[in-house]
Amino acid sequence: MLSDAGWCVRANRAGGRPGVRRYFAAVSRLGDGVFWYALMTLLVLADGVDGLAASAHMALTGAVALVLYKALKRWTKRPRPFAADARIRAWIAPLDEFSFPSGHTLHAVSFTMVALWHYPLLAWLLLPFSASVAVSRVVLGLHYPSDVLAATAIGVALASLSLWLALPLLG
Repeated sequence: MLSDAGWCVRANRAGGRPGVRRYFAAVSRLGDGVFWYALMTLLVLADGVDGLAASAHMALTGAVALVLYKALKRWTKRPRPFAADARIRAWIAPLDEFSFPSGHTLHAVSFTMVALWHYPLLAWLLLPFSASVAVSRVVLGLHYPSDVLAATAIGVALASLSLWLALPLLG
């Protein structure tokens, strides 16, 4: 059975192919926030007050996710894969120093869950995009698979809590 680092090395090798690297670098860049801000703007433009409510819900959940993942990174201080293993290459520059958890994945999962509660018909777009964001972090050498899996679990828990708290308001 492959270790966390072993899976990371194997996935990172895929980034050596230019088409794969370009795809995941683009997805990762969009996952920096561009995709989510554009989605929130489009929801407001397309659905008025309901879109504004959904976007505000996403933004509040995202703000909590930001505080949470930054605190976890400062607490765990796990080195990024490319910094800890010479076999792993960073195909793009990281946004910060530490690896655990993946902030991109945490945000992608929590935003997707909240957005899909409001607009389930967007699943065709949001589920593959979020999965691509998560995979991109490992392929690009910026996170271990366990960083992404933990961020997925945290994102699900955060979005679930957010939806549970918002249900009386959004009914």
